[in-house]
Amino acid sequence: MNYKTIDELNNFDFSESVISEVETMNGTFHLWLDNVTILPECSCNRDIRVMRANGFLLSVSNPGIQEFIEEGYKRYNADNVLQESVDDRILAKDEYAVMFKTFPYGTIYSIKKKENTYVFSIDANDRCYEITVSGSGDVEEWDRFLVKE
Repeated sequence: MNYKTIDELNNFDFSESVISEVETMNGTFHLWLDNVTILPECSCNRDIRVMRANGFLLSVSNPGIQEFIEEGYKRYNADNVLQESVDDRILAKDEYAVMFKTFPYGTIYSIKKKENTYVFSIDANDRCYEITVSGSGDVEEWDRFLVKE
């Protein structure tokens, strides 16, 4: 990758980014994304304007998935009568890898970092997920800047 930043997660806007792949491997949580917005504050952004990138790799070092929630929902008919109600569900550890394989083409709502905790809000498979991951740091890598239209 041509560009790399370390612990600059807040210099990117991940809303509406599209997931290509998610995996945990060799002590790192990897998230490959397209349509990531690069903010002017990013240390690699020489244009000092909003740009974007495809083929973007976000890595969280020494990850520990603290919580993986499949959010519940309520479905109503046209008369606003409740038809179905599904509660939030906390996924078991043995479900993580299977669920990650279903995320490609899903969309990121947000990625937030507070100290050493990352919260990923994802829309995939017609469901919403929230993944809370602890980690020792993050690395952002991409090959080129694209104009944000």
